[in-house]
Amino acid sequence: MELPTQFKAKYQRLLGDQFPAFLQSFAEAPQHGFRLNPLKPPANPAVDQSRSIPNVHDGYYGKVDGKSPAHQSGYVYSQEPSAMLVAEAVAPKPGERVLDLCAAPGGKSTQLAGLMQNQGLLVANEIDRGRAKVLVENLERFGVWNPLILNERPDRLSPAFPAYFDKILVDAPCSGEGMFRKNPTATTYWDTDYPAACAVRQREILQEAVKMLKPGGQLVYSTCTFAPEEDEQIIAWLLDQYPLELVALDKSAGMSDGRPEWANGNPDLQRALRLFPQSFAGDGHFIAKLQSTATGKPVKIRGQRSNVAGAERKEWQQFVAQNLTDFKAGSLLQFGEQLYSFNPEIPDLQGLRVMRPGTPLGTLKKHRIEPSYGLAMVLRPEQAQRTLTISYDQWQQYVHGDTFSTDAELPKGWYLLLYQQMPVGFGKVVNGTVKNFFPKGLRFQV
Repeated sequence: MELPTQFKAKYQRLLGDQFPAFLQSFAEAPQHGFRLNPLKPPANPAVDQSRSIPNVHDGYYGKVDGKSPAHQSGYVYSQEPSAMLVAEAVAPKPGERVLDLCAAPGGKSTQLAGLMQNQGLLVANEIDRGRAKVLVENLERFGVWNPLILNERPDRLSPAFPAYFDKILVDAPCSGEGMFRKNPTATTYWDTDYPAACAVRQREILQEAVKMLKPGGQLVYSTCTFAPEEDEQIIAWLLDQYPLELVALDKSAGMSDGRPEWANGNPDLQRALRLFPQSFAGDGHFIAKLQSTATGKPVKIRGQRSNVAGAERKEWQQFVAQNLTDFKAGSLLQFGEQLYSFNPEIPDLQGLRVMRPGTPLGTLKKHRIEPSYGLAMVLRPEQAQRTLTISYDQWQQYVHGDTFSTDAELPKGWYLLLYQQMPVGFGKVVNGTVKNFFPKGLRFQV
């Protein structure tokens, strides 16, 4: 890889004796990692515990196949190792209100949901609509329950969530210097002014994020860049402008302190965490955790109400009685022909660009409900009255969108399809044929 000359000169000046090792790290292959999904019961072979990633729940070094049953069903999630430390720094508790403000593609949001044990409210937002669609897919496959997924600018979110969240994550758009070895073309748009330009946008995002943090709440800021302009200097600005204080992050071997000398010399900046690729097996990250010292009480907001009429509610209840066991959807919301379960703590959604108000349960048809892929992803096998175990060949046919044959004696109806006890979606059995309901936009060929 040919790094920009000015990039090398900058970090030779900043890193001194550490620069040769830092430079050499860009010639090495990118590190791969994956996480097991704690929201789903173990159903795959045990992993090598010696390959676990330090300070990360369920995180391991290694590469997973994106076209495998375990990945398609959400039992594993591929994620860069150093990025996994970000959600661990947020450390959300079950029952808390958590915002992932710059959430796509969804790795950190899925990790937050796992740490929250699907309890509380997770709001995942992405300003770019194309990337927001990917965020929807990843949260759905992971089996995240009742996430509110939005496609909004931060300045449109802050009025809807005043002083609302217990925890906020801002994994900010940045100059992406930590992505160079994974995506060498990223070096072509780097110049000496690029980090400063990114810092302007980061301050704009944080100004709105702080408005949504409740008194005593915590804000985690992270980037995948090494630039002090976007890291220590942003944190120094936050500390100067807002009632916030830095919280020390746990560090193990290979993890470094923040660099006070790269900002205003405030020794508290050492409490931040730096991951350099020459010392930690990953592409690199900067993470800082701040605690609000503001006083006052959270502002009450007008909540979203159910809009599901009696007839549609009755159809859903009939579907549950005929197909599910020990499953309660809670509050119901209808968007077009889609029926969702939603968290009643969310604000009135009018005026917001909503990708998903919660978990999709099904499509409302004439006098019936067609269950959604999202419902299949949150179900445990024992919650479906009818399950059908399929072979690997049948799984391949299913994800490709094909019908396939089954026992002609099976009763007609909806079946939760299982591969090695992992729910992979719904199929409808009719006269020995399994009709395919795998979403068209997700289909692929192995």
